Amino acid sequence: MLMAATKSLGLVSYICSRCCWGNSMAKSRPRGISTKENYKAGGRSSELAKAVFSVDGMTCSPSIGAIEEALRRLPGIREAVLDLLNNKVRVLYYPSSINEETIRETIEHAGFQATLINVDINERSTADQVCKIHINGMTCTSCSSTIESALQAIPGVQKAQVALATEEAEVHHNPKTVRHNQLLQAIEDAGFEAILISTGDDSISKIELKVDGLDTDDHTVGMIEKSLQSLPGVQEIVIYPELNKVSISYIPDMTGPRIFISVIESTGSSKAMLYPKGKGGREARRQEEVDQYYRFFLWSLVFTVPVFLTSMVLMYIPGINHVLDIKVVKMLSVGMLLRWELSTPVQFIIGRRFYTGAYKSLRHGSANMDVLIVLGTNAAYFYSVYSLSRAAYSKDFKGTDFFETSSMLISFILLGKYLEVLAKRKTSDAIAKLMDLTPETAILLALDDEGNVMSEQEIDSRLIQKNDAIKIIPGAKVAADGYVLWGESHVNESMITGEARPVGKRKGDMVIGGTVNENGVLYIQATRVGSESALSQIVRLVESAQMAKAPVQKFADSISKYFVPLVIMLSFSTWFAWFLAGKLHSYPKSWIPSSMSRFELALQFGISVMVIACPCALGLATPTAVMVGTGVGASQGVLIKGGQALESAHKV
Repeated sequence: MLMAATKSLGLVSYICSRCCWGNSMAKSRPRGISTKENYKAGGRSSELAKAVFSVDGMTCSPSIGAIEEALRRLPGIREAVLDLLNNKVRVLYYPSSINEETIRETIEHAGFQATLINVDINERSTADQVCKIHINGMTCTSCSSTIESALQAIPGVQKAQVALATEEAEVHHNPKTVRHNQLLQAIEDAGFEAILISTGDDSISKIELKVDGLDTDDHTVGMIEKSLQSLPGVQEIVIYPELNKVSISYIPDMTGPRIFISVIESTGSSKAMLYPKGKGGREARRQEEVDQYYRFFLWSLVFTVPVFLTSMVLMYIPGINHVLDIKVVKMLSVGMLLRWELSTPVQFIIGRRFYTGAYKSLRHGSANMDVLIVLGTNAAYFYSVYSLSRAAYSKDFKGTDFFETSSMLISFILLGKYLEVLAKRKTSDAIAKLMDLTPETAILLALDDEGNVMSEQEIDSRLIQKNDAIKIIPGAKVAADGYVLWGESHVNESMITGEARPVGKRKGDMVIGGTVNENGVLYIQATRVGSESALSQIVRLVESAQMAKAPVQKFADSISKYFVPLVIMLSFSTWFAWFLAGKLHSYPKSWIPSSMSRFELALQFGISVMVIACPCALGLATPTAVMVGTGVGASQGVLIKGGQALESAHKV
């Protein structure tokens, strides 16, 4: 039964991957240029076209496979969808690389009669795109709700989904109506930092190159920009001179990274290579965030532990308590002064991020968890300062300070944030391990016109371009998605299908990047590279799953909108009720501590409500659990499609 379950799970993973088969480190401002407009102006269009063909002779799945395999080998084909019931084939393609007549002839060469029904140019322009944006500064679900509302108010935005755990936004929008820079501006206007991850077009890949000398020569930068702009298929170029880095977005069907390196080096003044892994991107941001919260938490402990000891422990130790009770001015003791001095840096320096978050939230008419934290800790801190000042001017005042409450509260919240970002980083590592399934290097073949091997060269697998011929030796991982040119072997595809039994491969069979060649030598032709590969699609599937909200999370989000105002109202109501009860003498006067008024007693109760409500996990527990669950599942070969699947799993 366990084997059957494993195979079923593998089949689900395989179906998921096959279904989706066709579908800033630098603090300085980067120097960038979008070449899409220039590219169109040159008479070459990077837009997709859709052609629908009527095909006679499709009777079963093998016939579908024959047509699909033939079309995938063509340059410029983005997607081919076959409708067996209606005998139709819908093909998405780049008109600059291939035309509909070539597609029709290819179908007929596969043994079927094809007739062109209709052609729709600019298919990509009419369809909605999914833009992904990284967002810094979110602290609770109130922040994510504010950003969602700001994005959905933009004309042309169909749907906006903001995930607190992954700190990302997924925006479905019409590219004709709204561009991604408008989405970034809307997020920044809401008080958060926005960094574009992707524009949502799976047909566009991105490569980062390290180019020597960019930080010293503006003339070199200009030459590189112009040289890359002239290449067909280049969509966007962003140059970071301080990092000697060039980021290029391109269409894999039209160009590739080896061409970029060759063009850059042809300028004669620069040497180009792939940018080292792990030097930027999401992993670097995650690690920087972990290190930042770790430092904050350690510094808060340095000040908070002595405050806790002087207020809760040392006062009961003979000898030490006499030192702490020494009066400096009237009733003001050494212990009170010491706690004041130690808690002040925690409140205003280490806890500064909470003030910043609260200000941004209130500026845009909303109240997030930062507002609650600031109100609670400030209430405890400034009431303690008030008690301290009363003690300095009174001979009989015996009030209590709450400096340990404010400092310990900030320390606990920082500990919670540290554990949260640590979990996020580990999940990012799990997703990164998926991409590491592809081999580091590949053996590139140079073929003559007759298909004979002229030479072999070992290259970085990231330099593989579409239609490259690759040699896969026994025991090696398949370097890219493609089909077998010649050779026979067995391939272990368990990382995709869950089936450990090797699958036989021969000429014409499809292979998937990251799978293991068991025996025999295979010579393959790469058909899908970069963002189009099956592994990249699986990673996107996992990331999309982390964006999806579980039903309980949606419920928590709806509550969080009213949580902060409700807590403030309850706190005020508590103070007013006790103050009114004191005025009406509804409780014994003995309840009031000596030298304290009814107002001060009521204020203590109101502050207590505010302080207790601060460390709220309502909006953080569910998204973090979903993120960690999907990430750990992915590292174990289980693809979980969002929080709803996790929430329903207990019923299985």
